[in-house]
Amino acid sequence: MFELLFEPMSIKLTRRASVFRIPRSQFWFAAYRDAKGRRVQRTTKCVDEGEAMRKALKWAEAAESGRSGLLTEAACRKVLSELHEQANGSQISFYTIQGWFDEWLKNREGTAQDRTLERYTGTSNDFLKYLGERAKLPLVALTAADVRGFRDDMKTTGHSPATCNQVMKILSAPLEQGRKLGVIPVNPAHGVTPLKDERIAKRDAFTIDQIQALLNTAKGTDWEGCILLGAFAGLRLKDAANITWGAVNLESGMIVMETAKRGVGVNIPVHPALMQWLKGREQGIGRAPLLPALAGKSGSGKSGLSMSFKRVMVRAGVIGEISRTGKGAGRTTSTLSFHSTRHFFVSALSSAGVPADVRQRLAGHTDARTHAVYAAHELESVRDAIQKMPMISSHT
Repeated sequence: MFELLFEPMSIKLTRRASVFRIPRSQFWFAAYRDAKGRRVQRTTKCVDEGEAMRKALKWAEAAESGRSGLLTEAACRKVLSELHEQANGSQISFYTIQGWFDEWLKNREGTAQDRTLERYTGTSNDFLKYLGERAKLPLVALTAADVRGFRDDMKTTGHSPATCNQVMKILSAPLEQGRKLGVIPVNPAHGVTPLKDERIAKRDAFTIDQIQALLNTAKGTDWEGCILLGAFAGLRLKDAANITWGAVNLESGMIVMETAKRGVGVNIPVHPALMQWLKGREQGIGRAPLLPALAGKSGSGKSGLSMSFKRVMVRAGVIGEISRTGKGAGRTTSTLSFHSTRHFFVSALSSAGVPADVRQRLAGHTDARTHAVYAAHELESVRDAIQKMPMISSHT
C-alpha cells in the first residue's frame, strides 16, 4: 500500500498502481513505484477515472520493466505511443533514420522534377550507406558529428568543397522538415559549417581550334551533338545531355527549354553548325532524348558525364592547366572542362560585338521566374548574334 502525499477524495487500487483524486482538482493522480523502487505520485491530466487508471498501469509497467532490467528503448516508444493513442486517437510515429529519409523521398515524388528527385535519392542513399548499421537507429540519435563525418568522408574521397556543401544542403532538407514537424528537436545538419572552397576559380574558354579538335574526335557519337550544344547554344553539361526533341523546333530554328540548375527559361536560336548536325539525326518527338547515349547519366563518378568528357578531351589532345587542390592527396582540377564550351559560347558572342544584356539572356542568366521571351525586333537581334559566331563543325 502507498503512503499518499495528498488526502484523497476517492481512490482506486490495483496490484501495480492506484489512482486517486484530491480536493479542488478535476484530474486523477497516479501512484506507483518508479524504476528505482521509489513511491511516486503524478497527475495523469485525465478527468476520466478509467483513462487515468490505464495510464497509471502503463507507467507502472514501464517502471517495473526498468527495475528488472528489461526496459528497452523499443518498450519505451511502445508505451508512449499507446498513451498518445489513448489520449488523441492516433499513435506516435517513431522513425528510424532510414525510415524518415525513405518517407521524405516518398513525399517528394510527384512534387520534384525527375532530375531533382534523382539528386535527392542519390544523396540519401549515399548518406545511409555511410551510416551503415547506425541508419537503423531512431532519427533522434542522428548527430551533427554523423553529418559532418559524411561531409569529411566525401572530401577525403575526392569531392570538391562545392560539391560537399551542395550535398549538405540537400541532406539538411529532410532533417529540417523533421524539425518543423516535431519529429526531432533540432536539425543536426545546421551544426555543420560549409567547407571553404579552395578550388581554382579560373575556368578557361576553349579556343576555336580546340572545339574543332573535340568535334573531330567525337564525330559520329552523341558527344558530337553535346559539344555543339555547349559551344553554340551555351548549354551546361546536364542540360545538353538531357535535352529532348520537344525542346528543339527545326522550323523556327529555336531551342526552348528550362535549365536544370536555375530553372531559367531560355530561347536560343540554332546556330548553323548545330542545325547541320540536327538535320542529320533521326528525328524524334516530345520527351524522346536528343542524345540517348548520354541522357539520364550521372554527372559525377568514374562513369559519369564529366569523366567521359575528360576522356574525349584526352583523345583530342585538349588539355588545360592542371592544379592540385586540398591537403594530402587532394584532387587535381583543370582549367578546361565541358563548362569551357559555355565560356566559348559567351566569349564568341562578345568577340562578335553582341551586347552584354543579349549575351546574358542567351546564356540563361535571367530571372528564374520568367522565360527569356523576345519581341519581334529583339528576336532578330539575337538570331543575328548567333549568326555572328564562327562556323565550325566536325564535317569540316
